[in-house]
Amino acid sequence: MTDFFPGFERRRISTSGAEINLVTGGNGPPLLLLHGYPQTHLLWRKIAPRLAEEFTLVIPDLRGYGDSSKPPGGADQTAYSKRALAQDQAETMSALGFDHFMVAGHDRGARVAHRLVRDHAERIERVALLDIVPTLYRFETLDATAARGSFHWFFLIQPGGLPERLIGAEAEFFLRHMLGLARHPDRLEAEAFADYLRCFANPETIRATCDEYRAGAGIDLEHDRADRTKIAMPLLVLWGRSSGQGSGYDMLAVWRDHANDVRGQPVDSGHFLPEDAPDPTYAALRDFFNGKA
Repeated sequence: MTDFFPGFERRRISTSGAEINLVTGGNGPPLLLLHGYPQTHLLWRKIAPRLAEEFTLVIPDLRGYGDSSKPPGGADQTAYSKRALAQDQAETMSALGFDHFMVAGHDRGARVAHRLVRDHAERIERVALLDIVPTLYRFETLDATAARGSFHWFFLIQPGGLPERLIGAEAEFFLRHMLGLARHPDRLEAEAFADYLRCFANPETIRATCDEYRAGAGIDLEHDRADRTKIAMPLLVLWGRSSGQGSGYDMLAVWRDHANDVRGQPVDSGHFLPEDAPDPTYAALRDFFNGKA
């Protein structure tokens, strides 16, 4: 396997609910970077070396993804609630000796980060969320355009093993579609795609990630309805100009209804900002986490 993070240390940390695979490296204040679906920590490979010059980075695979463990979902997929995934990250940072830290998340990782700053607000200094609106808000305002852009939200939550069996029959085809390779076949390096496929084609990954989406359409909404307080710490919002996830919303207005201190901007990119537009994404994150924005 290609070393995508030269100079970083590979670690595996046991939390109260999972084993978390991660890489860590760099110097400076601690910064946690969380990936989304259907990816792994490799999402951050293009900007991590530069961020590591000023921050101590912790870049894990979320529970159920990559090389992290994939426990049973349990009743109501509680084991894949954003609360459970956020708890993994809080415990991981504690195990590494970081009582306080900053966090950036993309896609599903941004949803974990959103829950992390609600459940562990006293530990988080700054948060950046890439290409999402709040989960509850998206469900409550869903229209035809948003539904087309998020068809997989409703496919992956189907019961009885339906998505698992259909995806498992053509895992590479499905992964290519979800990563946008059908339209842009050269957007990923061959080595990166090969490692994404290695992880994604694992039947347990397919099952676990479906459970994570099921939690997102179920228990996560219960948690969000019970906690509508505004986020207090500084929040950076970035979104892709051509993304089907963020471009259809007034992103800053949406997030100002959910947080007190919001700033952000669009990036000339599709959905996968850290891979498709690494330079402006790096610059925005660097300035924000250095307190310059």
